[in-house]
Amino acid sequence: MLSDLIHYRFLQDTFLTGIIIGIIAPLLGCFIVVRRLSLIADALSHITLAGIAVSLFISKTCAPLSNLNPLYIGTGFSLLASLFIERLRSIYKHYQELAIPIIMSGGIGIGLIFISLANGFNTDLFNYLFGSVSAVSQTDLYLIIGISIVVIVTIFLLYKELFLLSFDEEYARASGLPAKTIHFIFIVLVALVISVAMRIVGILLVSALMTLPVAASIRISRGFKQTILFSIIFGEIAVIGGLTSAYELNLAPGGAIVVISILLLFVSMMIKRLRGASAISK
Repeated sequence: MLSDLIHYRFLQDTFLTGIIIGIIAPLLGCFIVVRRLSLIADALSHITLAGIAVSLFISKTCAPLSNLNPLYIGTGFSLLASLFIERLRSIYKHYQELAIPIIMSGGIGIGLIFISLANGFNTDLFNYLFGSVSAVSQTDLYLIIGISIVVIVTIFLLYKELFLLSFDEEYARASGLPAKTIHFIFIVLVALVISVAMRIVGILLVSALMTLPVAASIRISRGFKQTILFSIIFGEIAVIGGLTSAYELNLAPGGAIVVISILLLFVSMMIKRLRGASAISK
């Protein structure tokens, strides 16, 4: 594994991409979980699937666009869906959660139509669904680096505002915080991260990387900043371990990453239980 990593550029790009995603996905996931928006990642991942299916259909039917990178259209669909979610939330003010199943259903419907028009599943689509060790190109890596910089800088600059909105949205609005604008920026960041993380984890499993490390860290952390730190650590362990096992055992990396994330969750639950038993005994 190590010798191959030294000699093959595609492996270097894949692991570097995984390390980056292992940071930004749990970072955003902490705010998603606290705000009880876990399902929004699923909704945006399904609409990204629709964009990928449209892109593969276009490349298959239009010769001049045969080399079109599906990541671009998938990202575009994800960004448009984030705008549409905000619009639906403003329309259904008392039923804002309706925006998520509407987008999710639309993504599945559009995706299935274009998958059928493209004569069903193929290797490329399978890689997008479940991730691939060899799917990351150098162009993808540069795009992911750019998006990660945007995400980290935005979180750093808006940390206090996002923290306040996550834990007490009513107070944040009452204090004059531009909650709508900040929430819109946050949703766009989530859409961007989902669209790039699908290369490694896969469209159907990308939401797990944004929530499972957070779920594990919540059990053992003492404060929100510590939750973010542990989430990133757990995310990196899951991504690096998943990519390594996927390469060695010829597995879908998305599945391996999710299984390791679940194991980490079990470990954190056991640590929490042991802490509780120790405290009682004292």
